[in-house]
Amino acid sequence: MKRIYLSGPMTGLPGLNFAAFHAMTTNLRAGGHTVTNPAEINPDGGTWNDCMRRDIAALMDCDTVATLPGWQESKGAQLEVLIARHLGMTVVNAHDLVTREAV
Repeated sequence: MKRIYLSGPMTGLPGLNFAAFHAMTTNLRAGGHTVTNPAEINPDGGTWNDCMRRDIAALMDCDTVATLPGWQESKGAQLEVLIARHLGMTVVNAHDLVTREAV
């Protein structure tokens, strides 16, 4: 089974967008996926640098990056996707994973 890293915007969004991260994590796990959720890694937030260091370390244990809407406007998510692509990891839209399983 592949391990999915969930990537998306947080900085500047209400509640750091944790609600969207948790909702998608719930949907993906219900579909049988193993998900790494940065909102679970950094539940109390922290500095951007500290959070990104923890997140990137967790990303290294995954095979796939699933993106949430707005990831293109997030410098952290852009970095995560860039790293994933350079390492040959699969990058997909998280909603597409959920939609494919529902069919």
